Amino acid sequence: MSQPAWSEDWFDTATPLGVASWRGVDAQYIVATMRLVDNLREQAILEQVLQNAQSGLAGPPRSRSARLYAPQHELLTAAFRHRSPHASRFRPAGAAGVWYGAQTLHAAAAEVAYWRWRFLSASAGLRDKALLTEHLFFQAQVGGLAIDLGLPPWVKLREAWTRDRDYSQTQALAKDSIARGVRWLRYESVRHPGGRCAAVFDVLALSLDDPFPQQTWHCKTTLDSVMLQHDADRFEWRF
Repeated sequence: MSQPAWSEDWFDTATPLGVASWRGVDAQYIVATMRLVDNLREQAILEQVLQNAQSGLAGPPRSRSARLYAPQHELLTAAFRHRSPHASRFRPAGAAGVWYGAQTLHAAAAEVAYWRWRFLSASAGLRDKALLTEHLFFQAQVGGLAIDLGLPPWVKLREAWTRDRDYSQTQALAKDSIARGVRWLRYESVRHPGGRCAAVFDVLALSLDDPFPQQTWHCKTTLDSVMLQHDADRFEWRF
């Protein structure tokens, strides 16, 4: 890969920044555990019990407060534990995870829709079928030292940040940012133009309000389109 197009002094623009950010995840596992509890604290305790059982660890649950901080909840930690063989915008294939979110529910849904479509279109046995899935969308708090790629001087390289599938520059930027203590990046949504997204590198930059906003959406994916629906609300994308 060619040398990065940014300069060392560009990182001087990093500043503490906090936003609320939506994320969509496969709902089957989360919904199954939520049916067993009445509130967020009980959910977090149950998640801890399940994790301890899986790892052979034992011990009392962590204390709880009005805001639940990582690494106390599966919704915040899962992205960092799993090393996907598929690359994403700010993470090379097989590398440590990045938590992705978006400042609006619509932009977060657009990301889920795109990756559902990519999955179906790459699966020979599914291309002529309709894939039905359920997704939990939840809102987390993101905070800490950040870079906004929509502001100068970073916006000068907008073309590099918004490429459809060429992630070479964004992955290089993520590596340099992590080395300098940057906890997260705010960037322009490629799947939902005008939307703003978050790529979080440090689990400690994440927290959940208690209670936190959450919705379950039903998704139908075909080779031509993706539709997401929650009650009377509906989003649709054509591919």
